[in-house]
Amino acid sequence: MSALLEQLIEALRVLPGVGPKSAQRMAYHVLERDRDGGRRLSEMLAAAVEKIGHCARCRDFSETEICATCASPSRDAYLLCAVESPADRLAIEQATGYRGLYFILQGRLSPLDGIGPRELGLDRLAARLAEGEVQELIIATNPTVEGEATAHYLAQLARQCQVRPSRLAHGVPLGGELEYVDRGTLSHAFGSRSEMP
Repeated sequence: MSALLEQLIEALRVLPGVGPKSAQRMAYHVLERDRDGGRRLSEMLAAAVEKIGHCARCRDFSETEICATCASPSRDAYLLCAVESPADRLAIEQATGYRGLYFILQGRLSPLDGIGPRELGLDRLAARLAEGEVQELIIATNPTVEGEATAHYLAQLARQCQVRPSRLAHGVPLGGELEYVDRGTLSHAFGSRSEMP
């Protein structure tokens, strides 16, 4: 195998979920069947890495200093939703009618991995909450151990700034059957039950 081909395969392994065999299949596909697609991919990847940064306000990916969501006058500035990743923000945008603003943590608290409040930009979030415009911080971190720890930290931060913290509901999925729901989810849903209107 040529050294350049080995380097291409190794470079493709940087993508999540791509192991040696998948990377090899991708490299062979591009070289055998779609060199034009490979050139286009190379150009787009180079352009994206060069030109896409982070919004100065919410930390989402953006080609401009302030992203389109933060710049939009039609968004509700009283609501701020904290999510772990840009993918989480996109999921909320596509699945709900939420019209507030966002703060993208770009991760979750994980001291063992060296990810603390500074790495998540929580100093910037605190400054934004202290401005006085945000009235509710919707905490939409994942229901993992690190996500829950991050949620508690964010709730404390919001309360210090006189902002009401709220948390997304977690539990039994719509259309799910109790006998197939895992024990942890069912336990959390049972413990977080609320009165019916």
